[in-house]
Amino acid sequence: MIFAVGALSLMDACLKVLAPHYSPFQVASLRGLSAFPFIAIWVGMRGGYRQLLHVRFGLHAIRGGLGIMMLATFAFALRSLPLTDAYAIFFVAPLLITILAVVILKEQVEWTRWAAIGVGFLGVLIVLRPTGAGAMTIPGLAILACAFAYAFTAITVRILGRTDSTESMMFWLTLTIGVGAGLIALPEWRPIRPEHWAVIAGIAVTGSIGQFAITEAFRLGESSLIAPFEYTALAWGVGLDWFIWKTLPAPVTILGALVIVASGIYLVRRERVHVEVEHP
Repeated sequence: MIFAVGALSLMDACLKVLAPHYSPFQVASLRGLSAFPFIAIWVGMRGGYRQLLHVRFGLHAIRGGLGIMMLATFAFALRSLPLTDAYAIFFVAPLLITILAVVILKEQVEWTRWAAIGVGFLGVLIVLRPTGAGAMTIPGLAILACAFAYAFTAITVRILGRTDSTESMMFWLTLTIGVGAGLIALPEWRPIRPEHWAVIAGIAVTGSIGQFAITEAFRLGESSLIAPFEYTALAWGVGLDWFIWKTLPAPVTILGALVIVASGIYLVRRERVHVEVEHP
């Protein structure tokens, strides 16, 4: 899981390099198209292509649309936000997933988990600092929209996972993002600069390796033990921001991020207890 988060953080750094030069939808499309050959080969090795046909295409289309929104808003925000700030705000996603699980999946959540969600949103306010010079800007709100899209995507995965394979979900998501975002970006599509082909190759390699590693992590281990390691992205964000862009986050940003991380870890651990109680 730590390896997966590192690879995906490097991919995000590559997206940040591209973001100022291309439209957000073109960046999203390049992310999907660059990874698609790797995903297609992986699917062929994991059960073949017949599994791609017997799926719920409607839900895959919805998930693909959410994926386009998620990547486009993320790329837009990275034009001006440091990776650390973007990650700190995005960490609200597990809290949103819990809320959506109650609303859409009718899951039961006890009051202690609601309290943790409230604390997590307090952490978001600390990062955004709406009354000061924080991240309460259009890019900051774009990351919140990205987190909402991610949360809805996670809910569709829970539903699709009952009938469709992981391979089919990855295949159709990657293809939909690559083609769908590309069609949206077509009117303002810019030719790829020669120096950016290496960056796009980096996106393809790190994104594919990261996705494979995270899939294997959740396949081999308990999600309640593995999920908190996603928060190591904060350390990667700080390191990459300093190494590439020579910026460091404000202390209050780190404080807000730690509050969000603490609430998220609590929710994950409580979910484990909840599952063990229901299924001893």
